[in-house]
Amino acid sequence: MSTSRYEILNQERKMQGTKKRVAAYCRVSTDHEDQAGSFENQCTFFRQYIERTPDWELYAIFADEGLSGTSTKKRHGFNRMIECAKNGGLDLIITKEISRFARNTLDSISYTRDLKKHGVGVIFLNDNINTLDGDAELRLAIMSSIAQEESRKTSQRVKWGQKRQMEQGVVFGRSMLGYDVKDGKMTVNEEGAKVVRLIFHKFVDEGKGTHVIARELQEEGIQPMYAKRWQNTVILRMIRNEKYCGDLVQKKTYTPDFLSHEKKYNRGQEGFVIIKDHHEPIISRELFDQANRILDARSRSQAGRARYSSRYPLSGKIKCGRCGASYVARYRTRKDGSRYKAWRCYGAARSGRPHIDKAGNEKGCSGESIRDEEAIHLLYLVCGGLKIDRQKVVDDLIKTIQAVVQTDLPGTSMSALGEKLEKVEKKRTGLIDLYTGGDIDKGEFTALRDKYDEEIKRLKSAMEDMEGQQRMMIKQQRSMADIKNAIHQLLNGIQSEDGYYTQILDKMVVGDKDHIDVYLKMLPHKWSFVAAKGVTGL
Repeated sequence: MSTSRYEILNQERKMQGTKKRVAAYCRVSTDHEDQAGSFENQCTFFRQYIERTPDWELYAIFADEGLSGTSTKKRHGFNRMIECAKNGGLDLIITKEISRFARNTLDSISYTRDLKKHGVGVIFLNDNINTLDGDAELRLAIMSSIAQEESRKTSQRVKWGQKRQMEQGVVFGRSMLGYDVKDGKMTVNEEGAKVVRLIFHKFVDEGKGTHVIARELQEEGIQPMYAKRWQNTVILRMIRNEKYCGDLVQKKTYTPDFLSHEKKYNRGQEGFVIIKDHHEPIISRELFDQANRILDARSRSQAGRARYSSRYPLSGKIKCGRCGASYVARYRTRKDGSRYKAWRCYGAARSGRPHIDKAGNEKGCSGESIRDEEAIHLLYLVCGGLKIDRQKVVDDLIKTIQAVVQTDLPGTSMSALGEKLEKVEKKRTGLIDLYTGGDIDKGEFTALRDKYDEEIKRLKSAMEDMEGQQRMMIKQQRSMADIKNAIHQLLNGIQSEDGYYTQILDKMVVGDKDHIDVYLKMLPHKWSFVAAKGVTGL
């Protein structure tokens, strides 16, 4: 049988009389006031326990603050301990029980098996398991499964209890604009309520869109509650939020897996808890319903425009010079089997050529069709015939666009922020060592921990903002070349797709194939196309 290098090292340490380096692991209370005291008690217990064993010496005590044992992903103290063990820094880990180490069977076996490969054992004191023993893995699997099942039952009990509380009207969640949530009750915050009423007034009474409302609130210096800037999505969520008319809907999210704790939107997987007239409304139910009807109508309208205008960009812009109806798109087939798009007067398409029906009414229209490529070519000729200083317009437009989209990055670099964050995180990690070593007392431990937490939060937020600005800057740089090219195409009349010209076309009036008038946006006169003379500006 081959001997691993870890076993050889352990044998050498025994021969040299070297003590085993033992680490202890614990998870402490989530209560900030009791946290330092709880940690101190556990430190004292483990220190005394290790001192009673002659060939042991304390390597370090690793701890995580108020985190669930069902997953190890966010347990930084735990992960540092595992890393130290793999790097040969310690020989043994002790912890009170399996539920402190992990309530996930897979994690328990996976980590202890991996540690064993590196010659490091784990002793679960209350469960009387030493993973270096021959039958340890079997007993560990049984005890871990029991702990995991207990965690599942606890999760079910908590969810059941929360739902009963919800049914009784207890509010779960944080405060929001217009409402303060405390001890499960919602009370109106009048300062925020004024902003809520203003938003609904702008949307319903003034008919403004969500983008416009967000911009106006920002310009007026009104700050959103949980963001740096107003976004249209925030306005949309507020208009849809039934709490503002006094109703309460809970369980909008649910947790399908008690091990991962990952929340998902509830799309019917679980029943909602709905209570009407639960609390004092900020706006009337009539105003709330009216706002949502408007929002629904706009959503349908925008969806319809996106669906049809993307397919027929010139829809509604080609008019019949004889009956005034709009032209509609139709696909036709050539003799060779290929298809092409043409535009036809709706009156002619619906009723055919001019005629008198049985009731004596005039029906139909003699408006002639025009091929799509002919309409595009006509716009190409019109754009090419514009008498303007094209280069000056191009330069002015590009200068204006650059001024609008210019992003100024702050002076501090991303690497500098990263270095600061790393230093603060190291200081935060070292607090436990300072406390256990007696260098700082309980009050200093708590104050420094809160200070470092706030600094880490601020630095991460600054880095996220800078990353967003950098991505925006790269995107702007890449798009400027496309913008310049598009402006040149527009002003020099380079032939393009119909979706391109539709941005400048106001309308096109077809008298017949040889007489077509073109009206461009922002220009006071029209261009007439006459077959014998081409395009003329009138």
